[in-house]
Amino acid sequence: MPNIIDLTQRYHNDMPGVHISAARSLDEDGWNASTLEIYSHAGTHMDAPYHFGVTDERIDQIDPARFMGPAWIVRLGQVVPRQLIGVEDLGDIAEKVKAGDSLLLQSGWSQKIGSSQYRDELPRISEALAKWCVEKKINMLGVEPPSVADVNLLEEVTRIHQILLGGDVIILEGLVNLETIKASTVKLIALPLKIKDGDGAPARVIVIEE
Repeated sequence: MPNIIDLTQRYHNDMPGVHISAARSLDEDGWNASTLEIYSHAGTHMDAPYHFGVTDERIDQIDPARFMGPAWIVRLGQVVPRQLIGVEDLGDIAEKVKAGDSLLLQSGWSQKIGSSQYRDELPRISEALAKWCVEKKINMLGVEPPSVADVNLLEEVTRIHQILLGGDVIILEGLVNLETIKASTVKLIALPLKIKDGDGAPARVIVIEE
């Protein structure tokens, strides 16, 4: 039997950009329901090219065929705060990857969720690695931090997103549970909310480990 691993964060009121309140209650209204206010890039999410203006493609316009396919698990080991992740950190996967494959970077950074380090000292994708992903026609690039680049440096976060999104690489950010994957390759499924004209959206991300 295949092993299904959920790489998605739970959404809750202690998460930045999320507010969940009761809209109805079973006792008073006959059913339970909630009102959700969620920042489009909160938690585990997918970026659309429109997010950084590289094209006008919105989250609801991305071909759903792009949301699944083979992925390599890149085990980065113990990363340090603000580390630049380069092509050399991919190891022999750099020689094995094929056009249309995805990469999931296991850094352990999701263990810092809830701390200031998680957002402010995140390991980042180098410009060389971003360009390499475009050249190799990587389908999806998934990371544990909330961004592929330093969110406190506008020039960097803009440049890295524009390289990847402009090169047709789908970005997944805020992944968890990558350390539980034993296989080197998996089937990746990442389904964003279909928000009309969305710049990005929360996504349910799972992998199937054979």
